[in-house]
Amino acid sequence: MESSEDDDDFPTHEWITPQSSINSIYQSHTEKGIRKVCSELLELKDAVENLSGNMQSKYLAFLRLSEEVIEMEQELMELQKHVSAQGILVQDLMSGVCRELEVWNKCNSEEPDSEEELTEINRLLHNDLEDPKITFLDTIDVLLAEHKVEEALLAIITEESNSPELHDLEGNPSADGSSYRLAFLKKKEMLVDQIVRIAEQPYICTAELRKAVSGLAKLGKSSLALKLMLNAYDSRLQKNIEAFLPSCSIYSETYTAILSQLVFSTISVATKESTLIVGDMSTYMNRIVQWAEDEIESFVHLVKENSPSPETAAALRSASVCSQASLSHCSLLESQGLKFSKLIMVLLHPYIDEVLDMNFRRARRRIIDLTRNENVALMSSQLDSLLSVTTPSNIIFSSIGKKFMSIVEDILDKLTPMVVLHFGRTILSKLLQLFDKYVELLIKALPGPSEDDNLIEQRESEDYRAETDAEQLGLLGTAYTVALELLPMAVSKIITPQIENKEVGGGSSESISIVAVSSVEYKDWRRQLQHSLEKLRDHFCRQYVLTFIYSREGKARLDARMYLEGKGDDLFWDSDPLPSLPFQALFARLQQLASVAGDVLLGKEKIQKILLSRLTETVVMWLSEEQEFWDVFKDDSAQLQPLGLQQLKLRFVGDTHPETSISLSQLL
Repeated sequence: MESSEDDDDFPTHEWITPQSSINSIYQSHTEKGIRKVCSELLELKDAVENLSGNMQSKYLAFLRLSEEVIEMEQELMELQKHVSAQGILVQDLMSGVCRELEVWNKCNSEEPDSEEELTEINRLLHNDLEDPKITFLDTIDVLLAEHKVEEALLAIITEESNSPELHDLEGNPSADGSSYRLAFLKKKEMLVDQIVRIAEQPYICTAELRKAVSGLAKLGKSSLALKLMLNAYDSRLQKNIEAFLPSCSIYSETYTAILSQLVFSTISVATKESTLIVGDMSTYMNRIVQWAEDEIESFVHLVKENSPSPETAAALRSASVCSQASLSHCSLLESQGLKFSKLIMVLLHPYIDEVLDMNFRRARRRIIDLTRNENVALMSSQLDSLLSVTTPSNIIFSSIGKKFMSIVEDILDKLTPMVVLHFGRTILSKLLQLFDKYVELLIKALPGPSEDDNLIEQRESEDYRAETDAEQLGLLGTAYTVALELLPMAVSKIITPQIENKEVGGGSSESISIVAVSSVEYKDWRRQLQHSLEKLRDHFCRQYVLTFIYSREGKARLDARMYLEGKGDDLFWDSDPLPSLPFQALFARLQQLASVAGDVLLGKEKIQKILLSRLTETVVMWLSEEQEFWDVFKDDSAQLQPLGLQQLKLRFVGDTHPETSISLSQLL
């Protein structure tokens, strides 16, 4: 009220909102929010109380149900007592009837046949009441109704062994027999059906399963027992696999080992359990083998279905681990009389072969791109950790060689001994193809034409070119080191142990001795590496010599007329003639190249000698095959100078190429 009076003391304006209005507006909004929150809290409280009440009511209902079950059991016991009392009453009644019939028989003794009839009736009545066979059948009915399988099984086995009438039931079950024999067979089948229902339960434990199938075997149903056992283990295996499959993408390289462990351990356990239950497995071994083969085929299908992309390194590692784990498990199963090594390799061979092929194709693409958009500079003097090997060689290695070895070892590191053992020849062949691709790359990097025009594609501007002698010799030195040292060293780490195992007769499977790489094949592979290396060396020597022999205008610097005319600055005809200027220039260039090689190929004197020797041979080969050079000497009017080619002997056969014999000491 005071505030309202204060408001009245001051004049109001349209553009001024009174404080009382502001308070009323915002206080109303705050009260609404608080009331809403309180309402929600009350509703939540009611819901919690209802939930607690429901839980309590359900718990009380459970207690009442438990009490009712206990009462039901007591009523069943009372019912059994009542049935027993009724049986005694019926027996007493029948006894009284028999006595009445005897009295009646005495009163009517004038009928001769009545006594015999009464005796027969009495015998039948007393036999039905006291016959142990009828009692046994009734007992079996009660045991089956109460699901007391073990007691019913023991009673049937005991009765079958003690009663001569029940002998040879399994041998001739359809033979004519008494009504008791037929009734016994019917009860036995009822017991078998009940055991089968128990064994087919989806969540039966191992102990209960073993007990059930063992009971079937005791009843002479070994074949059915084995079938139920294998079906149960198959169902468990499928559940375990389904639970693991979502994790395959997480363990992309090792999921095959886990799947292999699940499958082969299940096969092993199922075989052991079947042997314990059935006993003599000679009759049923084929069924177990067939079941195991089906499981292995499903396993291989799962491996392929959940494999990463075949061209990835993860797929190669996964396939290698799969082969290693599966063959190891197969070797363990051989002690149980199960041999699946050949089967697993037959099933896995196409998959592993595809993965190997795709990975080597990926490696070839990587090799082709080694010089694309790269600054391929010559690097330090020794191999670094990228090559994963050490060498005493003090040689300059290019990044191309290092990356090539990195690509190779990236593949070799993913392989397991079993894959190398079974696919060693394929691996060596594909490694040779990789090295050939590497050599092609180096040939493209060297200037000049190639011996095989189809080998060299049109160079792109971003491709690396080795222009200087040092760069070219560096590439050659790298190629020699890769072919003669690094690549054989990397391969020998995985191939040599397999060769040694083969020579000493190692291995757990017949197929190992068939597919393992022999020492002869390994040596032949190394010779093929050297052949590819010679191709690179010959290309270098040829382009180097041709660059010297031909000028930029395409004219040959070596002309035979200088030896006929003896004029010009190319020859010096005196008492001690020197080689012509072109050969002097060649000698100087070779000396210069030898000096560069001494620095670039330090410690590789053998490679230096091979290169310089091959360069000299290339000059002689070109000179011997150059038709234009030798055509000059076909003219008989041409006279050789007194010095120079004094020992030149020419023999022409028609217009064909001449056979020559030249003193190279005078020519050069």
